[in-house]
Amino acid sequence: MISSKVGHSLDPAILRVYRILFGNRIVSPNVLTLCGLLFSLLAAMFVGLRGPLFVGAICLFVSGFFDLLDGAVARDAKMVTSFGGYLDSVLDRYSDLLVMLGISIHFLRLDHPDPLFSMLSFFAAIGTAIVPYAKARAQAASIGCANGFLERPERIILLMIGLGFDVLRPIVVILAVLTHVTVLQRVFLAKRAVRERAFGEGPES
Repeated sequence: MISSKVGHSLDPAILRVYRILFGNRIVSPNVLTLCGLLFSLLAAMFVGLRGPLFVGAICLFVSGFFDLLDGAVARDAKMVTSFGGYLDSVLDRYSDLLVMLGISIHFLRLDHPDPLFSMLSFFAAIGTAIVPYAKARAQAASIGCANGFLERPERIILLMIGLGFDVLRPIVVILAVLTHVTVLQRVFLAKRAVRERAFGEGPES
């Protein structure tokens, strides 16, 4: 939802921060994408190894910032490529699942291990992986399926809240439910788009 409403309107603000950090140097968008993955890995390590959860939240915030930054820099420097978009999409999946892995391990490493929430985290990870897959498969079939209730920005925000305020359990429940609701939403959107296309291409009465 956030992606469809905000679009690229944050690019000017993001690029101002970029110039504060890097000056006038052009950093490859692919390098920025890899930096986002690195900070996701750090977030997963802090969470899974029972480090301070708020540090995991900070790492996740920085990872999300790099995820916005790579696209903004690519558009500003006219460096948008098909491979860059592909790499960004692939590494986003690694980033998402690494963080969910860290959370799943976190619940098993508590003083009183909680296997139920470890399994719920894994179930949420399945939904996290299938949400973009449902969109990608629809696009591969030339079916419109761009919207979704719980897309990546919403998931990252929820995880930052869960880690920053140490309220992971309710956040995991929300993710475990709403990621799969989003998958179903995209399935129905794809089905409706196919029906509308078939109706539009049918013979006139």
